[in-house]
Amino acid sequence: MRVIRSREYRHMPWKNGGGVTLEVAVGPPDAGLDDMGWRISLAQVDSDGPFSRFPGIDRTLSIVRGHGMQLAVAGRPTVTVDPQSHPYSFAGDAAASVKLVDGPVTDLNVMTRRNAHRHVVQRHRMVERRELALRAAITGVVVVEGSATVDCAGVAARLDPLDTALLFPDAVKAMLTATGPSTVLLIQID
Repeated sequence: MRVIRSREYRHMPWKNGGGVTLEVAVGPPDAGLDDMGWRISLAQVDSDGPFSRFPGIDRTLSIVRGHGMQLAVAGRPTVTVDPQSHPYSFAGDAAASVKLVDGPVTDLNVMTRRNAHRHVVQRHRMVERRELALRAAITGVVVVEGSATVDCAGVAARLDPLDTALLFPDAVKAMLTATGPSTVLLIQID
């Protein structure tokens, strides 16, 4: 298990220069935007406008702070993505733009290179314990609200809001215990 505290995330400019991203983790380590296999990041979106394009990349967006956004992706109907909605997946090559619903938002982005990796992101509201079967190459746990403890192979770590744990399949399973009502995003990358 690798625990990454929110204060440790790397600040990077957006590909289109329109804002700043907090890079949570990237594979391979220290990969850039053009040679990454996968990436987990947080972005503060302060105004309406276009998203950066990522050719050959599949991406999933989840709102973690703020009221939400209307996301327009070329060839698809406009959707509203908010803190209660399911994570929204789309091709990074497609033109996409956003209109904020009611002020700035922070979103979590999971990106994988289409010819090398795939991913799934799920939002879970928790009040107790949940066993995680570690079948993916990487399982990520990001706490959105509340806090949770991850116990993996006898090592336990408490995660506070926007902290992340990356779990690897050699541990086979882990326990996730919410310390009160919590919301987490579970990420599986293969």
